[in-house]
Parts: sequence; C-alpha cells; structure tokens
Amino acid sequence: MPAKTWTLLDHANNEAVADGWQLNSSQLELPDAAVQVTQHCAGLSQGVTTVRLTRGPLQAEIVPTRGMGVWRLACNGVQLGWKSPTRGPVHPSFVPLTEPGGLGWLDGFDEFLVRCGLESNGAPEFDDQGRLAYPLHGRIAGKPAHHVHVEVEDDELRLVGEVEETRFHFFKVRMTTVVSLRLGDRTLRIHDTITNLSASATATQMLYHVNFGPPLLDAGARVVLPAKMVVPRNDHAASAVANWDNYAAPQPGYEEMVYFFELAGAQDRRTQTLLRNAHGTLGATLHFSLDQLPCFTLWKNTTALEDGCVTGLEPGTNFPNPRSFEGRHGREKSLGPGESLSYELAIQCHSNDVEVHNAEQAIRKLQADVVPTVFDTPQSDWCA
Repeated sequence: MPAKTWTLLDHANNEAVADGWQLNSSQLELPDAAVQVTQHCAGLSQGVTTVRLTRGPLQAEIVPTRGMGVWRLACNGVQLGWKSPTRGPVHPSFVPLTEPGGLGWLDGFDEFLVRCGLESNGAPEFDDQGRLAYPLHGRIAGKPAHHVHVEVEDDELRLVGEVEETRFHFFKVRMTTVVSLRLGDRTLRIHDTITNLSASATATQMLYHVNFGPPLLDAGARVVLPAKMVVPRNDHAASAVANWDNYAAPQPGYEEMVYFFELAGAQDRRTQTLLRNAHGTLGATLHFSLDQLPCFTLWKNTTALEDGCVTGLEPGTNFPNPRSFEGRHGREKSLGPGESLSYELAIQCHSNDVEVHNAEQAIRKLQADVVPTVFDTPQSDWCA
C-alpha cells in the first residue's frame, strides 16, 4: 500500500482542493519533490484544474479536466512541448467535438501529451448520410477525471486519476491512469488501465499523441527509431519519404506529413524512439511495448512558429485512420465484459550530448541487421 495519499478531487463526495493547494518535500517525505494545484479562472482555461508535479529537474503539469493529459513537460527548465496558437489549457466546454466537419478537437489542442481514443483515435468518420460518426482523435481528452489523488511509495511520486468515457446505449469504459516521477532518471512514466464497464464486449483504441516543439525541434533535428517498415500516409508525404527522419527550419504554409511504421524491438518486445536536436545536445526518448502499442505514427508539422511548429511521436494500438478502416484490418483491442488491459509509456529526457548519443546507440542496437522497407507510395492496407 502507498505510504501516504492526498485526495485532490472526488466527484462522489463533491470535494476539490482550492487553488494554490500544495505539498512540499517535507510533507511528501521525498527529496526534491513538490505538488501544486492551480484552478484556472480566465479565458478558454476558465474552470480547468492543473496539477504540477516536480521531482528534481523534471516538472510535469497534468490536466485532470482534460482526460489527465500532460499539458507541459520541462527538464532543467527547458520546455519539451510546443507552442500552440490556441491559448490553453482549454476547458472541454469550449471544444466542439460534434461540429459537422469533425475537426472540433483541434480547438483544444495544445498539450505536450494528449491521449486519442478510447472508442476511436483517428481521422473523422461519417455515416452513409454524411453525418459525423466519430470525431477527430476521439473523446477521451475532453472527459474530466472524477477522482484524482497524489500518492507516494518508496521513492516514487504519483498522480492517480480516473476518467470515464461512457454513453447510454453505447461505449462504456474507465481509464485509471498513474503518472509517476522518480528521482534521478528524468523520466515521466504513464501507466493506463482501460476497463470495460459494460456487460457486453467492446472494442477500443489508444494513441499517445506526444508533441515536441522548439528548442528540441530545430532545423536539422532528427527522429531516430528502429524501423522495419515505413509507409507514407498520402501522396504528399510520399513526395518526401526519403527525408522522413529529419526536419527543416519552420516554413510558413508547410503542409503536414504523416508516416506509419512497423518497429523492431528487443526479445521482450520493448522498443524506443528518439527525437534529438540538430547538434545532439538535447533529446527525448519514448519507451513502450510493441505488444501493447504495435503501431507507430510520425507527424511532421514544421510550419511557422506563429502557426504551431510541432512534431508528434505517436505510439498506438492502431494507425490514426477512420475507426471502421482500422477495425476491418484487425487493429483494435477487444475487451469482454468487465475486462481490463494496460498500456505503459515512459518519456525520458536527455540534456547533453553523451545522453543523446547513448540513447541513439540503444536504438541502433535494436535496429541491428534489420534493413527497413521504405515504401514510396501509400499502402492500401495501412492507409485509408
């Protein structure tokens, strides 16, 4: 059992801590640790709760109001995320998920890490009458947590939240997430458990949309990953598939490019991907299991800084195509009544050239003798 717990909000008892509520290192009985709650009160953030976790040089801001997403992540004071043109964090009430075009999700998009799912996680999908069936990237990011607490055990600081995506007659699942920090390894760890609350079986999807911007994403930055197969999502991406792993300077009017991957892994099916800056002095590695998250998507959107220069490294259960397309190709997770499944994702920060080099070498080892197959056109079973 955890040594100590503190409840931050609890829907069942209509309880929530006040703005500015905090825990220091002494109260937590953890060195170099702190927790602070902010209740935002202005603009699109009115009514949003954020929780800042600090452990040594790592600082993460979690948004219980937005599906327990990670709004910001900083290491040694350097922000790893991006600067969205949207002034967030945005309260879900200002995000029109059901607008007819299906792109309302973009009105709230400004997080470092946002989950896409859980019923669907890809492009909008419409029924035979042209009505929106599934909006862009799903609904979980717009669902507020109904219970959140802080806990400490051994040397680990954790934030635990429960979020439900439910609709009468339809989808009914709960996500229990544990976000944790340990001293010394500069790694943000996420453990999500998805539980089917229904008495009937269901299918679910998950994609971790991890978004990086300057200064990590600079001209000459590179993504390093153990690719087995590379598939451009459309003809536009195919036109630059030879340069899928590197980035140019921000360019006004840049049209996004998306690539889908099959990755190599170790014997235990663990794998990792790295984004590093041009000089190899700053980087971030994503660690995850191919058994849990077998599909990887790279989103490149190096438009002008004012318009949101960003790249997304996105491990998922499937590729972010329309839900029915992914279902037909067997890329979704089935859950029986009351059943659960879990996902783990770790984001490790690198602050010098030695750390970046070591991270790159670890991926080269996974690549080993695997020569990637790089397609120069979209593939019909991968791309809708």
